[in-house]
Amino acid sequence: MKKLLIGNAAVARGAYEAGVSVVSSYPGTPSTEITECMVEYKDINVEWASNEKVAAEVSIGASIAGARSMSCMKHVGLNVMADPLFTVSYIGVNGGLVFVVADDPGMHSSQNEQDSRHYAKASKVMMLEPSDSSECKEYTKMAYKLSEEFDTPVLLRLSTRVSHSQGLVELCDKEEYELKDYNKNIAKNVMMPGNAIKRHVVVEDRFLKEVEFANKTELNSIENNGSKIGVITSGISYMYSKEALGNNVDYLKLGVVYPLPTDLIVEFAKKHDKVYVIEELDPFIEEHVKALGINCIGKDVFTLLGEYTPRMIKKAVLGIDGAEFIDVKEQIPARPPVMCAGCPHRGTFYVLKKLGLTVSGDIGCYTLGAVAPLQSVDTTICMGASVSAGFGMAKARGAEFNKKLVSVIGDSTFIHSGITGLIDIVYNKGANTVIILDNSITGMTGHQQNPTTGKTIRLEETSQVNLIKLAEAVGVKRIVVADPFDVKNFEKVVKTEVEADEPSVIIAQRPCALLKSVKYVGHCKVNDNCKKCKQCLKLGCPAISLVDGNIVIDTNQCNGCGLCINVCPFGAIEKVGE
Repeated sequence: MKKLLIGNAAVARGAYEAGVSVVSSYPGTPSTEITECMVEYKDINVEWASNEKVAAEVSIGASIAGARSMSCMKHVGLNVMADPLFTVSYIGVNGGLVFVVADDPGMHSSQNEQDSRHYAKASKVMMLEPSDSSECKEYTKMAYKLSEEFDTPVLLRLSTRVSHSQGLVELCDKEEYELKDYNKNIAKNVMMPGNAIKRHVVVEDRFLKEVEFANKTELNSIENNGSKIGVITSGISYMYSKEALGNNVDYLKLGVVYPLPTDLIVEFAKKHDKVYVIEELDPFIEEHVKALGINCIGKDVFTLLGEYTPRMIKKAVLGIDGAEFIDVKEQIPARPPVMCAGCPHRGTFYVLKKLGLTVSGDIGCYTLGAVAPLQSVDTTICMGASVSAGFGMAKARGAEFNKKLVSVIGDSTFIHSGITGLIDIVYNKGANTVIILDNSITGMTGHQQNPTTGKTIRLEETSQVNLIKLAEAVGVKRIVVADPFDVKNFEKVVKTEVEADEPSVIIAQRPCALLKSVKYVGHCKVNDNCKKCKQCLKLGCPAISLVDGNIVIDTNQCNGCGLCINVCPFGAIEKVGE
């Protein structure tokens, strides 16, 4: 039986067929759907962890205990779990262990464009890279066999287009995998220096065996079309190359991108007058090919930036212009990303901008607080950095600056990596104000549960982290819960807390407007009291616009949240249809 699946769903299917029993991940586009799809397989123990490091450690523990396990993340999540990755490379596995990382060329939903292949090389962990949905499933299954054969974790690298494009996948029966015996093995599993130095020898020996495998495996294949032009490529770049170049060139398609198959590359290059290396992001393969003394063409004709296209590849290799894009003569309105109508964060950023505060921002929907007209967020670095970086800003510029400074962080992000920053503020006698944007869900990645929601990934009731008690346990004495849509009170709360000479936490509490449990009714309309002061436009609500000089509320977009009513100084907006 074959089924049309996106790449992420195909990875989940491959894990199921391989007999995986433990999956622990943290959501992050473009990897999120892998773990979400695991939920349909009832015999898999699947969870959202508090962050990627924890997720990796749960998976490692399951592997040591004899189970096949998996952890999935986006590329920046790999940074968070790098610490256990480098050490488990030395430890190896008992049950097969696969880490799936989804890169984001083009930065569709990311703060950087890093290339995760470097982690494979740095940690000396084998990496596979599928190019379509069918390979996503098959490579996942192969990854578990290789993990146990070579006593190593295996990295499976996807990209946005592989993760989210669809293809036919053949569904097979689940492999009956028996839990392996667990035996106490201090020399292998306890990485103190005396043991680790011996395990490093094992890692280097393993690497040589993996290179030998890479040279022989069918995962790396040559497609001979009788051309004097050779293309070395992998992943989605292979699919683009095939579409652009067809049978006009020969291909060395790499399914194992680390370690690279040295002998196979040399053999392929000898048979061609010109060799192109086509890969998105960094010259990872290209540098290896050139280190072998092979003259190849790569980043001298291809960009280091963003995604490739068949048109770009055809022009660079064959010198042929691809089909022109069709120009649409009609004026198409720009659609910049904005917070949804009814978004609870809009009230927060409206107040912060009104007060003229410096805002240390974080990763989430609320990063859009940097976009016009709110333009409130000053910095965004990485998960949890709003709290720590805000403390650094206060240290650098002093107490008076700190009275005009706040950090904003989502509830899930606070659990992920904001708690330690808050501890640092309290412990080191800071006086920062931290606003936790509690919208009752993990919003940006598509409404995943987290430890503050009281539900697991399977929507089972569980313990709910109490943010008030957590802040108290850390040592914060000033804690206020406020509704950001009660604009006057929220403004008063923020003014009071930033003036305090001790740490303060404001919990801006209002659920995401897209939650099924949120039942706004009716819609807002402008009445005859409107003075055209344009105060409501400062909210940046997509339902409110200026048409022919008049304020207009689009009833198709307005959900009746009422925030605009709270900011209009003339009572010119009212709710109807309740």
